[in-house]
Amino acid sequence: MVPQPVTLRNDFVTLEPLHARHAPDLHAAIDDGVFAYMPMRSSVKTPSEVRRYVEFQIQRPGTVTFAVIDNISGRAIGSSSYLNIRPEHRGLEIGSTWIGASARGTKVNPAMKHLMLSHAFETLGAVRVELRTDARNLQSRAAIEKLGAVCEGVMRAHMIMPDAVLRDTVVYAITREDWAGVEQRLLDRLGA
Repeated sequence: MVPQPVTLRNDFVTLEPLHARHAPDLHAAIDDGVFAYMPMRSSVKTPSEVRRYVEFQIQRPGTVTFAVIDNISGRAIGSSSYLNIRPEHRGLEIGSTWIGASARGTKVNPAMKHLMLSHAFETLGAVRVELRTDARNLQSRAAIEKLGAVCEGVMRAHMIMPDAVLRDTVVYAITREDWAGVEQRLLDRLGA
């Protein structure tokens, strides 16, 4: 169970390996709130900062990062990654996820989560997928809970954020046994 760069597609989005060519679209999709709760070491606003962010994600060891492409516009509108990959335990995390403001509250997030979770459980043979978020990020927590992921607890003072805040991280998980129910919820949301 070692994820490799792959392209995943459904009616709403295409997830393709992140590439430097996505940087201009990602720059256009970024708004002030995108990285508010993420442990970025610098702001990601200017074209050169976005290029550095993309390069960092591409080179990040033990991580497979996807550009989220809106199928209607053909533009990259966000990104998400498989990270904290534990092949010996058949587990991984879906994280470093963000989408631009215009895609929030649409079918984009459930569509991309369906692709990533389906690939993890059905192709890679995962037995556990984690999702983590800053405890203060109520929008992210609500989105993860809407998936049907189980909250397993809070890692207190888990990270030191760039503004020196000690971040508490909420850990959610979906196990192989949970997957059928989670998938049905996602398919219902997608109208499939």
